[in-house]
Amino acid sequence: MEKDLTSGNVTKTMLLFACPMILGNLLQQLYNIADTLIVGKFLGSDALAAVGSAYTLMTFLTSIIIGLCMGNGTIFSVCFGKKNLCQLKNSIAASFIFISIVTILINILVFAGIDFILHILRIPSDIYSLMREYVFIIFFGIFFTFLYNYFAFVLRAIGNSVVPLIFLGASAALNIILDILFVVVFHQGAGGAAAATVISQAVSGVGIAVYVFLKELDLLPCRDNFKFRKRTLTEVIRHSMAACVQQSVMNFGILMIQGLVNSFGPAVMAAFAAAVKIDSFAYMPAQEFGNAFSLFISQNYGAKEFKRINIGIRKAVTISVVFCLTISLFIFILAPYLMQIFVDASEHGIIQTGVGYLRIEGSFYFGIGILFLLYGFFRGIEKPEMSLILTVISLGTRVILAYMLAPIQYIGVFGIWWAIPIGWILADLLGVYRAAVTLSEFQDR
Repeated sequence: MEKDLTSGNVTKTMLLFACPMILGNLLQQLYNIADTLIVGKFLGSDALAAVGSAYTLMTFLTSIIIGLCMGNGTIFSVCFGKKNLCQLKNSIAASFIFISIVTILINILVFAGIDFILHILRIPSDIYSLMREYVFIIFFGIFFTFLYNYFAFVLRAIGNSVVPLIFLGASAALNIILDILFVVVFHQGAGGAAAATVISQAVSGVGIAVYVFLKELDLLPCRDNFKFRKRTLTEVIRHSMAACVQQSVMNFGILMIQGLVNSFGPAVMAAFAAAVKIDSFAYMPAQEFGNAFSLFISQNYGAKEFKRINIGIRKAVTISVVFCLTISLFIFILAPYLMQIFVDASEHGIIQTGVGYLRIEGSFYFGIGILFLLYGFFRGIEKPEMSLILTVISLGTRVILAYMLAPIQYIGVFGIWWAIPIGWILADLLGVYRAAVTLSEFQDR
């Protein structure tokens, strides 16, 4: 099921490759959205606030692992574009060992520091025990998250975006069934919702690993590929850490925002928890399109198809901006009704706060859509450090402005909401300039 992204109609090739990735990421969001929806309806607003805050924490932790896998996905894709199977196997061997070690260390650290982490997040005492119960169980899914994302990026690097979707779809469906079973039928509370998620993650992670070992024998490293090679390891660490730091900085900034939101109390926490799920679900296709675009760029960069890269950029920008503007209109109009999916209609204050967030963020989705393409472009041409710089600008602006504006009496939480799109736009301006300079260099090759 390999697909060569260096030939064929550019628009059709990108969309056919991206659509399974987009659908897969939307399904992945169902893991926590199912928890949030069922917990909010059956366990109340305190449990909703706890699970929502845990979502932000877990997004930060898993972003480290996803970033490591994503960075190596670029290496795999460039090797595939060059048709260098030996180097591809060397990279797969080195990266698997490196990321496995990092994942195990993360798991040890989070279990040892669980109370410290919750203290840093400023979790209110009335929901502390609920959140601790939830995250203690959810932490068991970290290694399965690594397995799924690692092998998903291996397959996507060779143009196979369908198989990761199949495994993720199966686990997402299982997650919803187990959520209902554990929370509604067996009354296991927030812990039951966490257990449903972990079991589902295990199914997708172990399942896709077994598939690769059985069906993609040409990709499996042999003993010689596991020999120490300084150049390969250096490239693996460079790309892994750049993408990892980018993803973790992005989500650490969100985590800091979560801490600021928590200081406004459980009602605002509940509104933010629900609104962020809607927000993430709305622009997730643009994010995953950016990831697919990155692999398109990296295969063509490896094959030295620079003209095709230029065409791909123009097509990708058009697709992303049109999609984001359409979603913006949809969110702006339907924000009150979307909030009621997660929050009871009688909770007017929570709904109103969430609607304010969604209408501000939703009006600027084009900004984050362009930013995702810029991230993908710079990763694809083996300049992951530039993606990191753009992330620091975007998140740094967001955090600084939020902490400056939120304490002002007549601004409050709306200062947090407005800080986010301002950060997107500033990063876009620098990114577009640097991309234009890089493309002009391609013209000389």
